[in-house]
Amino acid sequence: MSPVSKTESPVSKTESPVSKPAAPQVLLLVGAVALLALVCGLSLALGARAIPPGDVWRALTDPSGADTDLTIREIRVPRTILAICVGAALATAGALTQTLTRNPLAEPGLLGITSGAGFAVTVGTTTGLTGNQGVQVSLALVGALIAGVLVYAVGRTSPLRLVLAGVALASVLTGVSMSLRILDPDAFDHYRFWSVGSLAGREQAPLLLPVLLILLALVGASALTGALNTLALGEDVAHGLGARVNRTRVAVLAVVTLLAGTATAVAGPIAFLGLMVPHIVRRAAGGSVPWLLAYSALLGPILLLASDITGRLLLPTGEVPVAVVTAFFGAPVLIWAVRRYEGTTL
Repeated sequence: MSPVSKTESPVSKTESPVSKPAAPQVLLLVGAVALLALVCGLSLALGARAIPPGDVWRALTDPSGADTDLTIREIRVPRTILAICVGAALATAGALTQTLTRNPLAEPGLLGITSGAGFAVTVGTTTGLTGNQGVQVSLALVGALIAGVLVYAVGRTSPLRLVLAGVALASVLTGVSMSLRILDPDAFDHYRFWSVGSLAGREQAPLLLPVLLILLALVGASALTGALNTLALGEDVAHGLGARVNRTRVAVLAVVTLLAGTATAVAGPIAFLGLMVPHIVRRAAGGSVPWLLAYSALLGPILLLASDITGRLLLPTGEVPVAVVTAFFGAPVLIWAVRRYEGTTL
């Protein structure tokens, strides 16, 4: 009987750590959902004109056509939905990028996706194609997708080559875009408005297609969590376990491109969100990719909505673009991440 007990005891020891963290992680998830609901309520109530919660509820459930109802239903509700989608897309894309490249300082812009979107908007402006916001969003998305394909074509053999290809392509596209903007003042003015990531005024653009694309990409990201958990152990281990590393890398890059490209297309470039959110939630995730993505998809909208509300209230006249606020909060996180992960990989 003693040999049996000796072989059974290690099993029980390895099973208990797996089952214990489930309850705290679920509680954290529920708390994040509740916090997101609270921030959404504040986003509907606060702005250039504060609206009491009772009036907000009445505008949502029994609108009368008053000015307050129009402000809530036609401006703040679409803006809040846009912030939720963009925040979830950028944060999830950042978590996927860091997991794929095993680089704690990676974010979607490092793969050239943001530069591809900006280049497409610049070309569209100089050629007269960006007649409305819908066309601009489409052009930016196409540019991001093309950039993602080019980066993968060059750097598909390893995460390091992937990052180097993304940085090189981003530098080239940024230089060409700047040259075009210098030669065309109209393109410069148009790009200057788009390049400042903001939610103000973007809620009037057609949002159905971007929202559907982001939701589809989030579903795709959740379907890749098992393969990413294996890939996080290292490529050699993943190959030994029978994982299809190249197929997983293609799928992850496609999802990242769709998430970051759509978010950038509809709201402009918003820096640091895809970098800082995965770092904030990584310890709570406990090394699990599914929990990392779940927490990122919730904390991203919370931080973006909080930044947007702060930008609305920061100045007595006008608004501060949300990208400026996220950069203000994200810069210290970047410094902390560089000092903590110097010389290491995930």
